[in-house]
Amino acid sequence: MNFEAFSRFIPYLIPVIILQLVLLVVALLDLARRERTRGPKIIWLVVIIAVNLLGPIIYLLFGREEE
Repeated sequence: MNFEAFSRFIPYLIPVIILQLVLLVVALLDLARRERTRGPKIIWLVVIIAVNLLGPIIYLLFGREEE
């Protein structure tokens, strides 16, 4: 792929990258602040970091325990 073809995708990639970073930060901060989660925190940490865009979403939907 040459730079010209790649540069056409940059406007579409930037919002996805920003969304990924925001979700990552929100999920990591929430995980650090919560005393209890559904499952071990270390597993949630791996899921959040390793599963890119879906990891933080999965944690925010299913990993947080009610307060």
